[in-house]
Amino acid sequence: MEQNITFVSDGFKLSGVLCLPDDVQPGQKLAAIICLHGFGSNKQAGNVKIPCKMLNDWGYAALRFDMRSCGDSEGEFGHILCLDQVADTRNALTFLQGHPNIDPARIGVLGSSFGAAVALYAGSVDERFGCVISSGGWGNGERKFRGQHPTPEMWTKFTAMLEEGKRYKAQHGKSMIVDRYDIVPVPDKMRHHILEKSVSKFPCDTAQSMFDFKAEELIHKLAPRPLLLLHSSVDSVTPTEQSIALFDRAGTPKDLHLFNETDHFMFAESMPRVRTVVKDWLSIYFPLNA
Repeated sequence: MEQNITFVSDGFKLSGVLCLPDDVQPGQKLAAIICLHGFGSNKQAGNVKIPCKMLNDWGYAALRFDMRSCGDSEGEFGHILCLDQVADTRNALTFLQGHPNIDPARIGVLGSSFGAAVALYAGSVDERFGCVISSGGWGNGERKFRGQHPTPEMWTKFTAMLEEGKRYKAQHGKSMIVDRYDIVPVPDKMRHHILEKSVSKFPCDTAQSMFDFKAEELIHKLAPRPLLLLHSSVDSVTPTEQSIALFDRAGTPKDLHLFNETDHFMFAESMPRVRTVVKDWLSIYFPLNA
């Protein structure tokens, strides 16, 4: 059962879909999980739709929505800043708390890639989130970018782009536009996971926002609420060390699972073992009934 919804975040109307189990009863209060899309993506991505369906199968409500400036939501298309997405996630939680079929005290957040970084940050600063699940996420933007631009030549090119972006904005009063793959390189073999309607050009401000974003400095604040970190053991997009570093910094309860048989877009790849790990973890740390 899907309901098209909208809610307001900092004056922007955001578009979303609330996914409820087919057997939900009027007035029944469900535990819910917000599913966040990745870098410049939207609510139609497999990394969002598949976990929402998975959660519904297990009896949870799930919300997927377009961040501001993405998909069908308001905002200058492609103008994406990390802290804006944190605010959108917190306002999505506020919306869910007022829904008649949602238990306002039992709402978690799941994110993939960029969405995982946002989920980690939002869960750390907002105690209303009951749990956080991160898939292929990152906690330190600068170190993440160093891993994504690993050679001296690539790193020099990337940091030169950031500096040129600062000069351009100072001179022209607006941000320089750059290609998504100049910010986050993605191997050709993985690009089929990126939707055609995803953002392809970003302001350089987006890259700087990501560079400065450091959820790992706040992750200790999440405890004692539970944390599940999922990552490919050899991730072709986001360095695996990012989830390991987050695990080291987080309080308990926390779990880290590295998967050999999948890559960065693990939910879109529908790996059975990933599904089993998430289901078993939820049954212990965020069960349907409190």
